[in-house]
Amino acid sequence: MSRRLGTLLVPVSGLSGVTYPEGTRVAIRGTGGSVDGFVGGDWLPLAWWEFADLPQEDAADGR
Repeated sequence: MSRRLGTLLVPVSGLSGVTYPEGTRVAIRGTGGSVDGFVGGDWLPLAWWEFADLPQEDAADGR
């Protein structure tokens, strides 16, 4: 399975209570209108409008 990465388009609060700012990179699992996002083990329930997928070449480069 390939790694799917995204970036936040708006600030989002994780389960820990930490709010992650726009531009934070997140690991994404799932498809559809809502997905699971993860930042350093913290879970972020994400709606489709809160994140954008990173192009695969950016994810591979670590950009």
